[in-house]
Amino acid sequence: MKRAISGVIPAVAVAICCLALLASAQITFPPEVKALRAIHDELKDSSNNLNWAKSGDPCTSNWTGVICYPDQSDGYMHVGELRLLKLNLFGELSPKLGELTFVTILDFMWNHISGSIPKEIGSLSNLKILLLSGNNLTGPLPAELGFLPNLIILQVDYNNITGPLPKSFANLRSAKHFHLNNNSISGQIPSELSTLPQLLHFMLENNNLSGQLPEEFSQLPKLRILQFDNNNFVGTIPPSYSHMSGLVKLTLGNCGLQGPVPDLSSIKHLRSVDLSSNQLTGMIPTNRLSDNITAIILSNNLLTGPIPTNFSGLHLLQKLSLDKNKLNGSIPSSLWQNVILNGSARLLL
Repeated sequence: MKRAISGVIPAVAVAICCLALLASAQITFPPEVKALRAIHDELKDSSNNLNWAKSGDPCTSNWTGVICYPDQSDGYMHVGELRLLKLNLFGELSPKLGELTFVTILDFMWNHISGSIPKEIGSLSNLKILLLSGNNLTGPLPAELGFLPNLIILQVDYNNITGPLPKSFANLRSAKHFHLNNNSISGQIPSELSTLPQLLHFMLENNNLSGQLPEEFSQLPKLRILQFDNNNFVGTIPPSYSHMSGLVKLTLGNCGLQGPVPDLSSIKHLRSVDLSSNQLTGMIPTNRLSDNITAIILSNNLLTGPIPTNFSGLHLLQKLSLDKNKLNGSIPSSLWQNVILNGSARLLL
């Protein structure tokens, strides 16, 4: 009996020793190694910019773009960031990306990747930044992306994304940046997105969006940039947009909008407004705009009446475009009074 016990003790000691060596070596978590190999197999690296060898450990062998962090709870290294920006990559994004459960940043920007965005990315609960801009991605935005509780930045601009904006994006309570411009996204913008408490930049220009602008967007408490130009909306600019107190930039050019120009005088930090190439009617509001304004672009509408004197004395104004309207009367002599113009300043009346 003593011999049996004595034989067990060395075996246990060896096992403990092996575990200790494993922890000290801090190799990459094996399921993540398998996932990375699957991700590599779906990509085409004709320029050989990836040094993802068939052998070797991703975290300890410095695989291109693979950034790892140790986890003391299990003794392994885990993929925390995958940064593959501008590597001339082709191919498709693998669903195995959803198995990098510790990842916080996925960056595939400015490659030539095609195919759809894998819905499995929506299971990455630690993901904070998803950068897919400047590829050839097609298909819809997966509704599963709306279930990323820590996502701060979503950039899928300059692709060929189609289909509607998922209502599930209203769940992205940490989101600050939506850069979805220059795609073929269609349908109406969900009013549910007006509940996002942290959203700063909302960029949807150059898509195929339709329907009315949600008046509820005036409730976005931290919104700084709203950029929706070159879409196919109907109806008017909601009067509630006059109350977007934190707005810095508003662009709604070439959107098929009708009705009056909203009074934006209460938006104290507004720097740029572009409502050009619509079918806006009536007179230009006479209340003075923000002293921070640098660009006012109202050209190519159906505006009538005189040029208001409230455009005078805006000392930062560099571009005022009112041409191709039905304005009458004289140009106020004080228009450029106390304004310091730079080389790109323009006055189009």
